[in-house]
Amino acid sequence: MNVRDSSHSSSNRITPGAVLGERHLVAISGERVRIPQADWLVHLQFRRFAGCPVCNLHLRSVVLRHDEIVAAGVREVVVFHSTAEELRPHAAHLPFAVIADPEKRLYAEFGVESSPRALLDPRAWLTILRAVAQSLVAIVRGRERAPAANPHGGRLGLPADFLISSDGRVLASKYGQHVYDQWSVDEILALAREPPALPPLSRSTSTLSPSSA
Repeated sequence: MNVRDSSHSSSNRITPGAVLGERHLVAISGERVRIPQADWLVHLQFRRFAGCPVCNLHLRSVVLRHDEIVAAGVREVVVFHSTAEELRPHAAHLPFAVIADPEKRLYAEFGVESSPRALLDPRAWLTILRAVAQSLVAIVRGRERAPAANPHGGRLGLPADFLISSDGRVLASKYGQHVYDQWSVDEILALAREPPALPPLSRSTSTLSPSSA
């Protein structure tokens, strides 16, 4: 299983073995979220905008197996580049922490990019069509709300995933090459069961704080 994307580089990218400084975030529910979390692995995933059909398609799979994820010792934290007000009608029902980052500060700290390839990569096209079709049905039936015509932060965001240990170490990372290029639930569970081997921490290991990530 290949869970690391190294096909293109970015100077801001966070790689496995990096140590994150403590971050205190606020979910759209008002819950205080700390990263890292004692006694838990954190799966930090970056999505796109409120109501994004492709994001909804992926998050449905996470919701369906959320009990398995929690039983594996993993806490889900999902970031969108929309405002909290935009997100609440779309994501308030989700059983995990949802973070609004309209200024894309976390995106910048973690090196998460936007690019036309998010939508132009042929590998994503069938999934985009399927996601849009499912969302249209759900909107017509009143189960979902339509996204904004011009979503905050645009439509070209790329996904990213990070698995973070309780001591702040990044155990694994993935930077998506297109809009639906992220870890599956099976990959998350596999990583939780057998995290990649990393060298031991040393005094020379740098810590990436929110201002220097």
